[in-house]
Parts: sequence; C-alpha cells; structure tokens
Amino acid sequence: MIESIQTADDNGARLQAHLPDEAATVALGAAFARVLAPGLQIWLQGNLGTGKTTLTRGLLRGLGHEGKVKSPTYTLIEPYVVSSLNLYHFDFYRFTSPDEYLDAGLDEYFAGEGVCIVEWPDKASPHLPSPDVEIVLQAGGSGRDVAISANTEAGRTCVIGLVKALRGADPAPGTT
Repeated sequence: MIESIQTADDNGARLQAHLPDEAATVALGAAFARVLAPGLQIWLQGNLGTGKTTLTRGLLRGLGHEGKVKSPTYTLIEPYVVSSLNLYHFDFYRFTSPDEYLDAGLDEYFAGEGVCIVEWPDKASPHLPSPDVEIVLQAGGSGRDVAISANTEAGRTCVIGLVKALRGADPAPGTT
C-alpha cells in the first residue's frame, strides 16, 4: 500500500509519497498507467536499486503487458506496444559521454507520439528534451520515497490525474 500521499503544491501537480515495499512501487506504476498520454516524456531519477525499473514494470503491467520487463542497461532501449501506446524504456546508465545519445540516434524516439521513460537521463544531458514528468526515487526508512513533479501542461494533467487515481477518484479528463 502506498503511504502518505501528499500534494506538494496547491494545484496538485506535484506529489510525494512513501513506498514501503516493492508491491507499493508496482502499484504506483499501475496507477500511473491509467493517466499516460501519447507523447509524454518521463524521467526516472534515483540511485541504483531505488526502484526505477520496478516502477516501469508496474506501469507496463497496468497497461496490460504480461511479458518480462527488464532494465535496458545493456540494450539502451526496450520498446513495448501496449494499450495502443508505443512505450520506449531507456536506460543511459552506461553512457560515459552525453554524446553517446546522439551517436546512438535515439533522438527520433523523442519526436513522436510514443511515451518515453528514461532512467539515468543526466547521462544524456544536455541532448535530451526536457521531461513532462520527473520522478525521483530514493531510499527512505523501510522503503522508498518518491517525488513526482510536472514540468509541462501535459505533465501537469498527468500528475493531477495520478493524484486522483491514487486517492480512488477517476483520473483527470483527457487522460487514458
């Protein structure tokens, strides 16, 4: 169960919560799946082992994906076609230079209607476009703390819908 959900601003476009275990991280991902919109760019930040791939697995399960979900640490990208969305899961942990992002030709993924979820985005900066939603996971107490913030209007719609979904209400209109 996700604990202590708090909105960090008056318009609900930021939230903080405590995730006591892996199941809560998966549940957050599944709730996030309910509010995804085509073209969203989501950055996942946090140290190794803080749950970035676990959150993505929950999101994909929430969209109906039944196969394996693994971190694309060695492949750079894992594409998924689920629930009428093209979802691209990136992991730039192994980059030694931001220019590797350009050399790999990955910028085309960020120009379309696919949802891009990026682990270790700082390794590709300044070449990555700014995120619509930024999720920061960190070890906290007996689990993880998560902070989610919106950086664009599309991100704001998504995060407000997520807060509603987590509180048991219908997500924001216009979100999936």
